[in-house]
Amino acid sequence: MDSKQSSPKKVLMLPWLAQGHITPFLELAKKLSTKNFHISICSTPINLTSMQHRITETQSLSIKLVPLHLPQLPELPPHHHTTNGLPPHLLPTLKDAFDSASAEFSKIVQTLSPDLVIYDFLQPWAPTIALEYKIPAVEFLITGAAVVLSFFSLLAKPDVELPFPELQLMLQSFLKAHPKMATAEDGRGDMISILECLKKSCKMILVNTFKELEGKYLDCLPIFIEKKIVPVGPLVQEIDDENKDSEIMQWLNTKDELSTVFVSFGSENFLSKEEREELAHGLELSGINFIWVVRFPMGEGPKVEESVPVEFLDRIGERGLIVEDWAPQAQILAHSSTGGFVSHCGWNSTLESLKFGVPIITMPLKYDQPINGKVVEAVGVGVEVKRDVNGRLNRENIAQVIRKVVKDESGVEVRTKAREFREIIRMNGEKDIDGHIEELVQLCNEGKWFENC
Repeated sequence: MDSKQSSPKKVLMLPWLAQGHITPFLELAKKLSTKNFHISICSTPINLTSMQHRITETQSLSIKLVPLHLPQLPELPPHHHTTNGLPPHLLPTLKDAFDSASAEFSKIVQTLSPDLVIYDFLQPWAPTIALEYKIPAVEFLITGAAVVLSFFSLLAKPDVELPFPELQLMLQSFLKAHPKMATAEDGRGDMISILECLKKSCKMILVNTFKELEGKYLDCLPIFIEKKIVPVGPLVQEIDDENKDSEIMQWLNTKDELSTVFVSFGSENFLSKEEREELAHGLELSGINFIWVVRFPMGEGPKVEESVPVEFLDRIGERGLIVEDWAPQAQILAHSSTGGFVSHCGWNSTLESLKFGVPIITMPLKYDQPINGKVVEAVGVGVEVKRDVNGRLNRENIAQVIRKVVKDESGVEVRTKAREFREIIRMNGEKDIDGHIEELVQLCNEGKWFENC
């Protein structure tokens, strides 16, 4: 069947309420919208507002935003119907409110009558609702394959030996960051939901990765998940030209080629005062130019000049630029002056760095980041900043790793490998997702699909 000659298939997407999830869902929507799919993305109004400007006028013809209204709770006003800026103690409340919106989602499914539902990792009720309307539902994992393998080995089949030595290190890194996950009575509610979501996916699971990066992990996943694993990545944001003349880009234009590191830890990760001080001293000791995006939880941060060591800004002069809250990450990583990325190793940031051939100085903080950092090291595109036994950073080590990755002879292989990945991604283009479009179309067309799920 030629999907381009048939009528468009209607897809309803339901990402989790975090920007790190919404971004790859939106990028997947953009890819599918060029392959004869009409997409509806369902999320809370506060998230849809942030998405609106990232959809072009042409894309808006086939990508629609559908509001999902959460229950009204005094402790969770509408501006907190997102993880962005959410006080940490309200995260369980947001999860409960999201689950309580399942009836609202059911009405949306009934109204839109999609051919396919693509859902996220924490809402097993989404595929259940799709089943009620005899609509196929497929999970889209915005994480890498190594993360899923580690989770499965921890929960689903702990007696199965991990097939690759580095996976054990990845799992240890994750458990060190999340010790409660190692106990039966604590911290497993989300993990159980994750497993349920995987089991309910119809025939296949989409993963935001690609074979050249995680091929052996992708090949291993069917041992744990009896579904077809479909890599559709890397799905990252396109460069937004509207920031090309910003103060940040003008500053970067004055620097030599590959002379600067970009320092950013994502929109929802925050360094402690001690970590900021060690990082500041490390950047100073490295002698490398830098752009550092400094963020604080909403309403809690001091002024930028008060968040770094005394006289630090005077000492670094024109060698460093500190930016508060936000910077055009894709544009900075794509710039010829950028030679390294000090990163928390969120999966979106990792894929973005590889797309632009920028080697990574890994400083993972939480969630899947410790595992992603190990993947980065395992494929040779990054070097980890080590912490001591108490989890503390060391300024000398930070400086040493930055110099190695950006300019020292010892980092040539890392820099070369990062450029190789840039070329792989450029050469692959749309190949990975193109190879699976017909499977999605078939899934939309099949009668009694649920009997084979």
